[in-house]
Amino acid sequence: MIEIKKILPAPRALVAMVAVCIAAFAQAQSDAKLIPVPPPPMGWSSWNAFSNTVDSDVVLGQARALKETGMAQAGYQYVNIDEGWWLGKRDAEGNIVVEEKAWPALAAGERAGDMGNVVRAIHAMGLKAGIYTDAGRDGCSFYGPDLGPKYAGTGSEGHYEQDFLQFAKWGFDYVKVDWCGGNGENLDPAVQYAEVARAIEHAAGVTGRWLNYSICDWGKDSPATWAPGIGGVPAVVWRTGGDIVDPIVAGTKNAGRRAKAKDLFREFDAAVHAEAQHTGFYNDPDMMVVGMPGLSEDENQLHMAMWALLGGPLLAGADLKSLSAEARATLTNAAVIAVDQDGLGLQGVKVAERGPGLEVWAKRLAKDGTRAVLLLNRTAAPAEIGFNAADLGLVGELASVTDVWTGKTLGRVEGGFAATVAPEDGVMVVAAGQEAKLTLYAAAGALHAEKPLAFPGVVARTHATPVEVVYLNPGKSTRFAELRVNGRTGIRVAFPPTGSAKGAVWIETELDRAAGKNELEFSAVGGVWPVIEEIGVQ
Repeated sequence: MIEIKKILPAPRALVAMVAVCIAAFAQAQSDAKLIPVPPPPMGWSSWNAFSNTVDSDVVLGQARALKETGMAQAGYQYVNIDEGWWLGKRDAEGNIVVEEKAWPALAAGERAGDMGNVVRAIHAMGLKAGIYTDAGRDGCSFYGPDLGPKYAGTGSEGHYEQDFLQFAKWGFDYVKVDWCGGNGENLDPAVQYAEVARAIEHAAGVTGRWLNYSICDWGKDSPATWAPGIGGVPAVVWRTGGDIVDPIVAGTKNAGRRAKAKDLFREFDAAVHAEAQHTGFYNDPDMMVVGMPGLSEDENQLHMAMWALLGGPLLAGADLKSLSAEARATLTNAAVIAVDQDGLGLQGVKVAERGPGLEVWAKRLAKDGTRAVLLLNRTAAPAEIGFNAADLGLVGELASVTDVWTGKTLGRVEGGFAATVAPEDGVMVVAAGQEAKLTLYAAAGALHAEKPLAFPGVVARTHATPVEVVYLNPGKSTRFAELRVNGRTGIRVAFPPTGSAKGAVWIETELDRAAGKNELEFSAVGGVWPVIEEIGVQ
């Protein structure tokens, strides 16, 4: 565990300067109601601990363990079946044929080889079920099987509408779509994954069941620039990098593999795309390896804290039956999970660097005046790292700082906070203080005009800045608009229904021009789009 060292001396000149700047620009607080967005998924995935040796017994055993370990009660809901569930066979009509011995009937009246059997069993436990395929013709079981022989035809290319309708009819809640086949065929991921999104939308129209959509192209061709809201699917996650570790399967040739902390840092860095993560769309730094061979308990805690700070999916990959008590405690820590699942749906960003490799990361939370803060030491020696209210976009002094692991809360913090952080380690806290008022910018021009709505003159910041977007959506479904900041590539923003009152969602963006020169433009996507009234910037 990390010991909190001391309170920083108060940098009063800096705090005063920030307060004056805010007072000069601030106009009002928005009166719009915060609209919570879908949180990132939490659950378990079979790949890390079972590779492609998965079957009904494995899946249901892990589902039961999810309940028995307390993880389900802590919020882990998805039981995701990864590669190996299907060997690539189809019938004369092109329907997926499942190996009956691996996926037998589980109750009276069921038919062996029906994946709906295992879905019903998972649902009966109060959990949700996930399935896996590839965007190409031949999936990862063909290109690089980790265990066992190659299997051709394990992808969905040429059968998108058919396969995703089948997944929905089986009752699945989640689908991960890999890229081994797409990569091998040199396909365009933005094109193929958009086609998959349309197939998911079609399946939802037929069955009423939306599949939570996980894009797994390992960060190839910058998915953060095209994945958010792809195809009009309201909740999407996308992988931002490679695997943290290859599967570690007990009793097999790869049982000696080990997870390494340096790979956690690599995938953490690859996942930082704050501008793309908002309104129910999430960067995915890969399933977690907490509790797997190779990591110490301190490294497990660092891993969990980093993933929560990023605000992406929390998908455990270890064999849940063999978790240590310490690993279970790390995975089920309520304070850390709350940071990940926060209703704003934003990603943490680096707000300060106290020296080479000594970093302060902060994530804005839904409760006004609160920030999750990760002090990250990337060096080979212990170091003191600190922050103050101004670093977090707060005014005055910090009211409190709480250690997320122990729950210990300090009182009022004069000037700032610091802790000694061990080498290649981190300290995570939640800081509370006074929220600065927002500068509100009204839309320039008619709100329903076909031309983009412009918000000129927004003040500049030195890192990704949280921006409140106030809007109306009186409909019953989520609407979308495309946001373009300073002419950069547009990103799709989701606007859930608000009823007759104004609502607000939050985004983060790089306001990289000089003060008064930043421009935000919203454009219509499809037919009906939200009435965007104003934006607020601290």
